[in-house]
Amino acid sequence: MPDPLPAPDERADTTCSARGCRAAAGFDLQWNNPKIHTPDRRKHWLACDDHRDSLGAFLSARGFLRDVVTLTP
Repeated sequence: MPDPLPAPDERADTTCSARGCRAAAGFDLQWNNPKIHTPDRRKHWLACDDHRDSLGAFLSARGFLRDVVTLTP
């Protein structure tokens, strides 16, 4: 089994996860799909200021969004 990804604060690439966006991310949208992930599992989408709401809304509409954390510079 591969090692888990480092936390977003520890990654070299912290660009926004929105398609085509190359802006620096300021937020870590932590999510999981309860149908396939254990409750403690967290996946990460990184978001810039412009995409925080749209990415969060996408995850929330599906019941996946668990937490939004501000990334430290």
